[in-house]
Amino acid sequence: MKKTLIILILLIIYGCNKSLELSSEDIEEKYNIYISKLSNEQIQENLNKGLKPIAIKDNIDVQGFANTAGSIALKNNFPDNNAFLIQKLVDNGYFIIGKTNLSEWANFRSSSSTSGWSSMGGQTINPYGEMRTPCGSSSGSGVVVATGLVDVAIGTETNGSVSCPSSVNGIVGIKPTVGLVSRSGIIPISHTQDTAGPMADSVINAASILEIIAGKDENDPATLTIPQDFDFNFTSNLNPSALQGKRFGLLPTGSQNTDGKLMLKKMRIMFEEAGAIVIDIEDTREYPGSEELLVLLYEFKVGLEQFLAKSNSELKTLEELIAFNEENKDEVLKHFDQSHFYDSNETSSQKAEYLLALERVLQTREEIDNFIKKYNIEALIGLSWSPAWAINHDGGDDQAIAEYKFWVNGSFAAMAGYPHVTIPFDYIDKLPIGMSFIGSKWDDKKLIELAYAAEQLIQFKPTPNI
Repeated sequence: MKKTLIILILLIIYGCNKSLELSSEDIEEKYNIYISKLSNEQIQENLNKGLKPIAIKDNIDVQGFANTAGSIALKNNFPDNNAFLIQKLVDNGYFIIGKTNLSEWANFRSSSSTSGWSSMGGQTINPYGEMRTPCGSSSGSGVVVATGLVDVAIGTETNGSVSCPSSVNGIVGIKPTVGLVSRSGIIPISHTQDTAGPMADSVINAASILEIIAGKDENDPATLTIPQDFDFNFTSNLNPSALQGKRFGLLPTGSQNTDGKLMLKKMRIMFEEAGAIVIDIEDTREYPGSEELLVLLYEFKVGLEQFLAKSNSELKTLEELIAFNEENKDEVLKHFDQSHFYDSNETSSQKAEYLLALERVLQTREEIDNFIKKYNIEALIGLSWSPAWAINHDGGDDQAIAEYKFWVNGSFAAMAGYPHVTIPFDYIDKLPIGMSFIGSKWDDKKLIELAYAAEQLIQFKPTPNI
């Protein structure tokens, strides 16, 4: 079978409307999307069975694939079982087409990391600009959908790892309320903030995946807090007129930039023409960056070692991983260090400091709830992320961002564990940017309905430069 046939089959059967001039293999090589993937023969066999393809970020247990977190340290970590959410997908007619590349260790190995790079997969590239970041850490999951290779993929987020690659790659991303989707079988960073979420070419496709993977799992206590009356029918009651008469709070993030200011103005006009009421939010919140970092550093070591103890990895402790990285530094540490690993390994005696930091981080829940109550709004809206910045292996994301316009609206929702939906909104510098819908705990269905209505109104389908 010719190499081009697989991608043509996927496009015909699953309705991708992107015009592709390259074969699937050419696209995968050009943008460096997968770490591991089924053969063309295996894909065809699954398609013949009527199964639907989905790509999975390579920090989630999938039988038949190593779960590496992008690190060669885990290249032989083949799980015995599917993660809870993967098994639900399999039970509902999906097959795993491949494991997508990610920012190594979900962007939590170093403060100077480069999004989309891993020692297992190399550098994933944004299809909208030469050597532009795909963002991360769900880099490959964002790009595989953006290029039309699949309609849906799974990413994970601790702080921006679904929303950012969705925004800069011009696709839909849903970061659910923490606890809505089980984390069992996922390599962790933080039990406070971690969640998996769907990334897709449309709101309805993302929502349909969330319907499948959401639900209670006795192996993840956070899921046991889902309200008994919670409505999991995310694709029901989708209405293009859902914005009419609703009140929204417009976050000012990006307004100090000329392009950002114009986008916020456009957003306001669009909502008001749809019959919505838009209220300017006076956002004076202070970002608890140092406190959040301590929370993540403390929880990372505890959670990771619990995961490794049950895995088939030969390395069982963070200290062993640190030693492995040093022994293989030419390959693993070629672009950035492992400062977060060192710092996390030293947190065992910092429980009191951790608890104080956690208290501050969780105040973000009250801050979001107060906005919604004070302004009597359905949701907060705003610009998801800045356009994709240039990839910089020498100085990492921090340096690259400092040299380019930058804003982000999802961090407070991530820290709070609250839902955040991102949809494509417009171009800046010929690069896509997203629109955010942020709500309170368990507002997932409402945000999906609002995002769907906005999506139908905007009718913006960015096309990558393939």
